Amino acid sequence: MLLDGDEIRAISGPTGFGEADRKAHNLRVGKLAALLEAQGHLVIAALISPYEKARQEVRSLCRNFIEIYVDTPLETCVERDPKGLYERALRNEIREFTGISAPYEAPVDPDIRINTLEVSPQVAAEWIWKYCQKMWDGK
Repeated sequence: MLLDGDEIRAISGPTGFGEADRKAHNLRVGKLAALLEAQGHLVIAALISPYEKARQEVRSLCRNFIEIYVDTPLETCVERDPKGLYERALRNEIREFTGISAPYEAPVDPDIRINTLEVSPQVAAEWIWKYCQKMWDGK
């Protein structure tokens, strides 16, 4: 099951992007992921999770939580942004935008760190798959 942050926002109703709203959104998605996991689903949650404490809280809910830090410089995020949100945030058209006008707390000890300037998407996918296989073989 893929839980996309934007799609969950569309289902759960509009929420803001301030610290409290982001933490609540991440926790809501984490609880849904834990529920689906308990029912036997493999869940991938694709979220912007800017707060370490919120990520750790979600980790505590799930049995098989893997934190993947997609480490990308701000300039590259701006270049790759298909929606133009970074440009709008840089022009102060979007308030509380993670990494621009709102903080991003990089993961302290992620399970997997992917530097997108050094690793292709194919290699990153291989790393993730190998990590999952190793984790599942150990259980």
